[in-house]
Amino acid sequence: MGLKWVDVLEIAIQLAEAKPEVDPRYVNLVELHRWVMELPEFDDDPNRAGEKVLEAIQTAWIEELE
Repeated sequence: MGLKWVDVLEIAIQLAEAKPEVDPRYVNLVELHRWVMELPEFDDDPNRAGEKVLEAIQTAWIEELE
């Protein structure tokens, strides 16, 4: 079973592992959306992610690095 938009924490962990050189505080939401879509385990409708979901992923990613 693949990742869905609701799997905010797992997505954040995978992004942190996939993009160790990136500071998530400076990622724009368009780029973040694209990166989530590129995760190998991600399997959800690209149109289901709104700004709030992307911001939640970004926040979880920032917290993951602290």
